[in-house]
Amino acid sequence: MVKDDGNPYKVYTPYSRKWIEKLNARGFETCKSETKLNSLASLELPYLTLKEIGFDEKEFDIPLFNIDSKTIEKYEETRNFPYLNSTSRIGAHLRFGFVSIRKLVEKAHKKSNKTYLKELIWREFFMQILWHFPYTQQKSFKPKYDRIKWLNNDEEFKKWCEGNTGYPLVDAGMRELNQTGFMHNRVRMLVGSFLCKHLLIDWRRGEKYFAKKLLDYEMSSNVGNWQWVAGCGVDASPYFRIFNPKEQIKKFDKDFKYIKKWVPEFQSSLYPKEIIDHKFARYRCLETFKAAVA
Repeated sequence: MVKDDGNPYKVYTPYSRKWIEKLNARGFETCKSETKLNSLASLELPYLTLKEIGFDEKEFDIPLFNIDSKTIEKYEETRNFPYLNSTSRIGAHLRFGFVSIRKLVEKAHKKSNKTYLKELIWREFFMQILWHFPYTQQKSFKPKYDRIKWLNNDEEFKKWCEGNTGYPLVDAGMRELNQTGFMHNRVRMLVGSFLCKHLLIDWRRGEKYFAKKLLDYEMSSNVGNWQWVAGCGVDASPYFRIFNPKEQIKKFDKDFKYIKKWVPEFQSSLYPKEIIDHKFARYRCLETFKAAVA
């Protein structure tokens, strides 16, 4: 889906608006791809093992998805709280084709839940961005952001990977990822922002780490979201959006339920000190980005 002049969309909001308009106008028609799938299903194709197609079995299972009516209806009010099991966890199932994207869109559309539907449209949006702008796999969507002088401190990157930054919500997210192959959506934004803006570590390093660890890894969404938190992607918000890790706790995990689940030594002498001061990191980030994109 492109603009009326044939050019691709670069901004999500008008893209999603047109996407929903087309959905309302056309409904769920049988697509040509379904006919092709039926013909493929009749062929005797060779069976390939996981190893033969490049995958290894892990010690943890793919999360069970949750797309009942209650989850979709209450998605807007519950999706941001990581201690609640209120997200659909559908990513890995979509990524490997276990669930039909059309079935999910139809379900969200019938329930008139625009928030959940728009999350599915974000996935489509990032796919078309990668299709039209394949260079974004390695380079920033906005070229001037490739002038940023990242510090790329290896010791700090290691602490981020292990969940030992001294910022409990960041650490909880990274430990959840390392132990389960999954991380709550809200926390993904925070840990990504923390890596790029607090530690000034190149978003590409974080993107590769997520690609290695996430069961629901899908290139277009991973690249798109990492560029979003780094401020160098298609997002219209300026680079000076920097999440405050402590304020994020107050908003989304004020009773420390999620934190205590993944960081058992939290509030004890065993928990590491903050890797960096927030105010200092914020100022340093603003000055570094300003110098690069001015």
